[in-house]
Amino acid sequence: MSIQLVTVVALALVFLIATVLPVHMGALAFVAAFVIGTAFVGESTDDIVSGFPGDLFVILVGVTLLFAIAKGNGTVDRLVHLVVRAVGGRIALIPWVMFVVTAALTAVGAVVPAAVAIIAPIGMGFARRSAINPMLMGLLIINGASAGGFSPISIFGSIVNGVVARDNLPSNPGLLFASSFAFNLVLSLVVFFLFGGRELIRRSSAAKTRVVVATTQPALVNSAGTTITDDPGESTPSGGGTDEPEERRPLTRDHVFTLLGLAALAIGALVFKLDVGFTALTVATVLSLVSPGSAKAAVGEVAWPTVLLICGIVTFVSLMERVGTIDWLGNLVTRIGSPLLAAILICAIGAVVSAFASTTGILGALIPLAVPFLLAGEVGAVSMIIALAISSSVVDSSPFSTSGALVVANAPDGQNDKVFRGLTIWGFSMCVIAPVTTWLLFILPG
Repeated sequence: MSIQLVTVVALALVFLIATVLPVHMGALAFVAAFVIGTAFVGESTDDIVSGFPGDLFVILVGVTLLFAIAKGNGTVDRLVHLVVRAVGGRIALIPWVMFVVTAALTAVGAVVPAAVAIIAPIGMGFARRSAINPMLMGLLIINGASAGGFSPISIFGSIVNGVVARDNLPSNPGLLFASSFAFNLVLSLVVFFLFGGRELIRRSSAAKTRVVVATTQPALVNSAGTTITDDPGESTPSGGGTDEPEERRPLTRDHVFTLLGLAALAIGALVFKLDVGFTALTVATVLSLVSPGSAKAAVGEVAWPTVLLICGIVTFVSLMERVGTIDWLGNLVTRIGSPLLAAILICAIGAVVSAFASTTGILGALIPLAVPFLLAGEVGAVSMIIALAISSSVVDSSPFSTSGALVVANAPDGQNDKVFRGLTIWGFSMCVIAPVTTWLLFILPG
């Protein structure tokens, strides 16, 4: 048995054992990397540790620590109220606002993980406060990042168009961007109605009806001088009272400093291209120094089990890359005699590997690998590149990718495991659905 096949079997066993037995998948993946790396590959522990995703570790810890502080001092709640008021209380619009904002950030050049790192904690805060399914909110944020990710000035778009140009392949950057955006928009519509969108629309309509009734009927005032509303807990003083709703109270010093910190994170990551993780850690540390009391319990709010899980799996996948498993799979595909079958298998490999590893790296590796296949002219180069780009990016919803991991880490309290399982099922389903769908839409017609 070749070492490449050994690593594939080992990865399958990691998932099987962790599913059947109460063993942490991240710890199991670290053990698998150690055993195979030392016993079969002859690597030292330094070689194995070199595959540890230090950048992903810092991003997960830094971002979740910062937003744990923001959540603890009430800043996230203030942002939630602000957005809810901006959409007129229409709860069904909130996930779409997150989709559009994230797409806009990546379309103008933000790295996909950076955009998700900024928006996911805020969006998941909305999900918690407004009783929105966290799967719905998380997937619309991730899909939004992928939707804007292939604009001609974006990171993904620049990588794909650059690789295509260097290999003298036909290209159409505008069509690539439009196709990716349309695919993710339609996918998000499916997500919306699959994970509770109808209920959100119903709640939005009911809230709008209450507002109309409240504005057309005279207000009722009880003996204490308090205006009575339809919803319990929403009574307000009729005049002169000091019991103001929290969202209307003046911002505290902690709120102001936290908002400045979040703005610094966004500007640093998007404008000055600073590392998201280290910038978030810096902001979190400064906030801890400014207000030690509100930041005291924040470290305990970091999703450490998620960090262990993601880092363990990515470390093992890095071992697979070092021993050539990815190239081995790609070479097997390119030897297939049927061009259409080879095309769909290349897209499937891109999807499966990208679900665990860097989408950026996959786009830069698989397109050159497929160059001889594309130059043969039996499959349209533009349609193949679009299919491969979409297949390799929509699987970022996998909890083993940076974007999916950020959503899991920022899920509402007590729902991390549920969101992890949901994103695992959804991410792996995309590994099948995306290649087949893009093959039918783009490759087969050509």
